[in-house]
Amino acid sequence: MQFADVIGQQHTKKHLLEMVEQNRLSHALLFLGKEGSGALPLALAFAEYISLLPLAKESAGPSLFGEPVEEMKPVFPKTPEDADGFMQKQPGFSKANNYIHPDIHFSYPVIPKKSGDKPISTDYAEEWREFIGQMPYGNVYDWLQFIGAENKQGNITAEECNDIIRKLNLKSFESEHKVLVMWMPEYLGKEGNKLLKLIEEPPANTLFILVAENEDLILQTILSRCQLVKINAPDTGDIAEALIKRGNIDTAAAHQTAAIAQGNYREALQLLQNASEDWQSLLREWLNAILKNGPAAQVKWIDEVNKLGREKQKQFLLYFIHLLQQSIRIRFAGNNAVSVAETERDFAERLNKFAQVNHQQAMIEELNKAVYYIERNANAKMLFHALTIKLYHLIRNNALILTP
Repeated sequence: MQFADVIGQQHTKKHLLEMVEQNRLSHALLFLGKEGSGALPLALAFAEYISLLPLAKESAGPSLFGEPVEEMKPVFPKTPEDADGFMQKQPGFSKANNYIHPDIHFSYPVIPKKSGDKPISTDYAEEWREFIGQMPYGNVYDWLQFIGAENKQGNITAEECNDIIRKLNLKSFESEHKVLVMWMPEYLGKEGNKLLKLIEEPPANTLFILVAENEDLILQTILSRCQLVKINAPDTGDIAEALIKRGNIDTAAAHQTAAIAQGNYREALQLLQNASEDWQSLLREWLNAILKNGPAAQVKWIDEVNKLGREKQKQFLLYFIHLLQQSIRIRFAGNNAVSVAETERDFAERLNKFAQVNHQQAMIEELNKAVYYIERNANAKMLFHALTIKLYHLIRNNALILTP
């Protein structure tokens, strides 16, 4: 993984390079970014960069014949593009770029392969390399499904902590540095306290990079020992550009998808995978069931949406949020000021007729909560029943039936 593979994040990339150049790099970093922000790809690129750097050489003093010898100061790349070029010239580049460099270690949630197992990350090393090669913007749900976890809960185990301590206390094999990338430290329970001494007093030239989505779920004892690197969501324009270049998506579809994804590149890819879904018809059926057809139609609709599965349910809700946001923009900026597909424009205008701005904002808030709960395996039937009732009470005073 190189910096060019990371979508956007130019400011953060430069900041990381400056930290190295100015010798302000802590031995433990926390890359904190929401799902789809690119925190993991950025950590992989930075780990590769660090592993390929030489150590700074101190002055050797005057030569045997008395002439002064200039101090050897390393020349660091100034830009992400220069850093990528530098990495490509290093002997260990191929190994690092294929995630098989012996001095770059990975830790991530795993499951037992059979009953009674005490799994560690290296048990899944081959699957991990394949996963980050295919889905570097994937989330932990994607990873656990990739390794066949089904409904099993992944963990970073006590045995994994012992293995990390063992590996990082070994002498480096090829690089001047050793790097550990720990993905999702939220899955590290109290056994993570085993790592405190290692994080506080690591072996020379050792770097920890923790990659997380929710700092509230990380052990406070570990959190307090890390230097925070906040990873913001990529701009909509950066996501659209990536979809056009990497997915060969036409410009209009790329920008529309990026707008719905709201800074989550993983979500943008999921939306494209299900681009044939007619979310607008499904939404029309739901609103008519809420406002016109009554409880029997609502139950029937909920049974149908329950069959979609978690990912599609989430994408449907995100599409509804997108339409509500477009409705608000049209209300205040006018039709001509908002770039939106004609079919969406018509639907957004209809939404403006049966809901005031405060109602639309409340609906967006409820829909965002529903997305959050779906991500955490909430019961879909119960969730959509509750959401149907909430939406009814929010909009019943301004009801307008949405016809095709």
